[in-house]
Amino acid sequence: MSKEKIVVIGAGSFQFGLGSVGSILNSEVLKGSTICLHDINEKTLDLVKQSCESAVEKRKLDFTIESSLDRKEALKNATYIISAIEVTPRFKLLRWDFEFPMMWGSTQITGENGGPGGLFHSLRVIPPILDICEDVQKISPNALFINYSNPMSRICLAIKRKFPNQKFVGLCHELPHLTNLVLKRILDTPISNIEVKAGGLNHFGVVLEAKYRDTGKDAYPVIRERGPKVLENLSGTTDLSLIKFILETYDYYAYTTDNHYGEYLSWAWDVADLPHGREFWEQYETMSDKAYNRIQRKIESGKGDTLVKDDGERAVPIIEGIITDDNHEEPSVNLPNEGIITNLPEDLVVECPAIVNKNGLKGVPLGEYPKGLAALLRTQASVQDLVVEAILTRSKKVALQALLADPVINSTSQAKKILESMLKLEKKYIQIELV
Repeated sequence: MSKEKIVVIGAGSFQFGLGSVGSILNSEVLKGSTICLHDINEKTLDLVKQSCESAVEKRKLDFTIESSLDRKEALKNATYIISAIEVTPRFKLLRWDFEFPMMWGSTQITGENGGPGGLFHSLRVIPPILDICEDVQKISPNALFINYSNPMSRICLAIKRKFPNQKFVGLCHELPHLTNLVLKRILDTPISNIEVKAGGLNHFGVVLEAKYRDTGKDAYPVIRERGPKVLENLSGTTDLSLIKFILETYDYYAYTTDNHYGEYLSWAWDVADLPHGREFWEQYETMSDKAYNRIQRKIESGKGDTLVKDDGERAVPIIEGIITDDNHEEPSVNLPNEGIITNLPEDLVVECPAIVNKNGLKGVPLGEYPKGLAALLRTQASVQDLVVEAILTRSKKVALQALLADPVINSTSQAKKILESMLKLEKKYIQIELV
């Protein structure tokens, strides 16, 4: 019986908090564990705690639910930390990240993880996450820190550089969404019959190998032959025009949707379905608002326990794999590039498969990345390097250098105007001052 202490940071976010706890409560391996919920929003934290306590009581489960507004108190004796935070108001700030650089002529197409929007998202969210990790280092230095926040690659790289002894992994569900949505249609076979090996950078990776499980046969010839037509037919439900272009031009399937891949490319605006991309974000905001209100009403009516359900994310299977030393392979995690992709910088966090056992997570070597795609990733690696350096040194000059290195910036005057205007606009949301 497990006696772990799992801390959920950002638990006041209804879907993340309830889903994370739901996954833990479904685990036989974790029975007997303490789940500590932490958030800075007292009202929503209390509502999530009520729901989780009710679920434990009604299902007669062997778990202890705690909560604390005090992060240092929450982190005491932690063995695992699952974290997803954002600076609020999230969607308002993401709109600023997207719209204001475009006023100065930037050709970014999303602005959550790359481009000038990605820089300002990083400036807002990386400092508080580093503050959390500093507390982890002091209070529970052996705990595994599991990050769900974006911009994923930059957050993880900042953790790696500032706290080289911190055990961490970044998780994103892009790859399983790919197989569910697209690959099964291209290959005309059940998901269970598709085996893939994929990697790159978060929201900027491709399927490197694909095969049929039943025959062991290489599936890539079929992907390259049938993929473009299937992607074209599916573009009515999500924007896959850029993914189609990557497959036709580079011969590899990019495992992301909703324009994320294009955040890192100077020419994505010329290929992607831009109205569809913006429609996705508008729908996502509306859906999130409606879900929040619906969940709050249900909790306040005394039915919160029914919302504590497995979220399908991979944090709990990873924790179980470490505890049971099961040596299973996780298909997609974010880890330091310690020989995983040989033609990308070592001082980088890459997305890759990993083996999970009692020693933690070990990235599966992917060898040399396809040359044409590696050229694109190396450019982004340089941008990420400068963004993280700007934050760690609090340097406005290095932040400007990061913008000038970014493919979606077109001139020096544009970079300077974006930097100065955005720093002024988002001043109260950025916890550090660049000098």
